[in-house]
Amino acid sequence: MRKFPLFVLSFSLFSFSLQAQKKPNTVPNTPGVSAATVERVVKTLASDELKGRASGKSGGLKAAQYLSSEFQRMELGMFPGLTSYEQVFPAYESRVAALFVMLNSIPVVKEKVILNSSQPHLNWTDEDEPATRTVVVGPQDKLQPHMRDIMRPRENLVVVLDPVHEKDFKRVAEYLSHGGLRLDKAGNPFSSLVILAPAPADGKVKFRVAGNTTLRTVELRNVVSVLPGKDPAHAHEQVLFSAHYDHIGVLPAVAGDSIANGADDDASGTAAVVALAEYFKKKNDNARTLVFVAFAAEEIGGFGSQYFSRQLTADKVVAMFNIEMIGKPAKFGPNTAFITGFERSDFGKLLQTNLTGTPFRFEPDPYPEQNLFYRSDNATLARLGVPAHSISTDQIPTDKLYHSVDDEVESLDLPNMTAVITAIGRSAAGIVAGQQTPTRIAPESVAPQKP
Repeated sequence: MRKFPLFVLSFSLFSFSLQAQKKPNTVPNTPGVSAATVERVVKTLASDELKGRASGKSGGLKAAQYLSSEFQRMELGMFPGLTSYEQVFPAYESRVAALFVMLNSIPVVKEKVILNSSQPHLNWTDEDEPATRTVVVGPQDKLQPHMRDIMRPRENLVVVLDPVHEKDFKRVAEYLSHGGLRLDKAGNPFSSLVILAPAPADGKVKFRVAGNTTLRTVELRNVVSVLPGKDPAHAHEQVLFSAHYDHIGVLPAVAGDSIANGADDDASGTAAVVALAEYFKKKNDNARTLVFVAFAAEEIGGFGSQYFSRQLTADKVVAMFNIEMIGKPAKFGPNTAFITGFERSDFGKLLQTNLTGTPFRFEPDPYPEQNLFYRSDNATLARLGVPAHSISTDQIPTDKLYHSVDDEVESLDLPNMTAVITAIGRSAAGIVAGQQTPTRIAPESVAPQKP
């Protein structure tokens, strides 16, 4: 055995200690999810070719077809009742075909009017019974308190908006210009109208409105695959791994870039679903049936998860791992993620138990004021009693790339993202094996969806 002087040995130990401090903690790579798969899928979904994966648009269709090909590559099973990996369902979109507005006997040009309606015909006057509610937003007032009623009217509404608020007017017009897809063909029985004009001097708002809308049916599609359970005693029980693959499409150009690629939101989560499907397929030891689903239309109302939830028996779903924006390190540092609604079941505690001995840890949602539990597809299943939680790392209060054209692959930390996905796979071991069953969420404790 070779001997070294004491000072050399001490220096070597000191150097090793420094290196150990600098080396980041990472979840062991073996066995883990494929880093190559993670990178390939997220880059494909966030490519310019898919044009932001907007629901009902060509880029969204291409994304669904690509995900189907990934499930086909793995030779996964199909969801009961389907003959392909695509779960196709209809949504409906109303567009304004004609609109005539008079305010205090003066015609208003179409550029100064926004109509939000799913009714085929409108014919309003200020003399109607019951009366149409009118709101005047003056120069010193704010439009924000009325936004919910404009977007989702609960009664017929006319808003006269002072021209000093033109920027707000344009934002509303931009949002509604993308079309309001909905699952219900009949749509909202109420409509809202915003007129950009000064308030009448006498405070009296007299109007006449005549309009027509057209209805278009749009095909949307979830992408679903199944890995049947291997244990007859548990095969009828399902564990869901999900993410939404849609994003917001094309925005006004910023520095020549108009595509909101949605690399983190939520190509990162969708890549996780594909990588986990591959991971569990290779392990081939799942007692419970695993369902891997990429939801459509989360960004415009969670339509994909709503439709999907109607095609399953909620009592058979023992857990839902919904993965939402995991592309950048969490506020707790590398090898961490948080779970929304942590306190609503023992889901998170079970996952952490299975990670004992690894440097990874799950934390409760650090942003309760953001209501993240309700802002993703997990909420739909939670309302049915499923222990359905979202896993995320996004620092949402300070995330300047969220819903922007700068949410690109280059902004992601792919090694950390792969470590997060690996940790999800490992943490699910007890649930997948039928050895752990999270407590159910009380449906009445989950607020209903807003109309």
